[in-house]
Amino acid sequence: MDSSYVFIALAALFGLLVLAVVLFGVRRSQLRRALGTFDASIRFPPLGWRMGVCRYTDTHLEWLRLVSLSPRPPYRFLRSSLEMAGWREPTEAERARIQPGAVVVRLNYQGSEVLVAMNYEAYAGLSSWVEAGPVVGIGTWR
Repeated sequence: MDSSYVFIALAALFGLLVLAVVLFGVRRSQLRRALGTFDASIRFPPLGWRMGVCRYTDTHLEWLRLVSLSPRPPYRFLRSSLEMAGWREPTEAERARIQPGAVVVRLNYQGSEVLVAMNYEAYAGLSSWVEAGPVVGIGTWR
């Protein structure tokens, strides 16, 4: 009798684990298929790198965790407050923590430095998106 309860509990636990893995995969594929998304690791010095996905909206750049089921981005950057401060090649220590072939982009956001690692094509798109945004306080946009 006791062994059947243990088996049922283990089977339920295994089922939940499989369901979680499937949900992570579905979320990841939906994020990658959406227009305006790209793989990007983020770092707020002195903290370490975190892998995720960036997404453009009309007014914000959003960063979502790679391993999460939450649809809400933990970081949102207002487009008009973002400033591009250039890019550089990753250091040897950084290469192990970010995606292969990425460049490290320095962003200034409301007085704080944010480092984002992405491939160069994504950097070109981000740079265009930031520069094409509205000038705060002058006219309207769109």
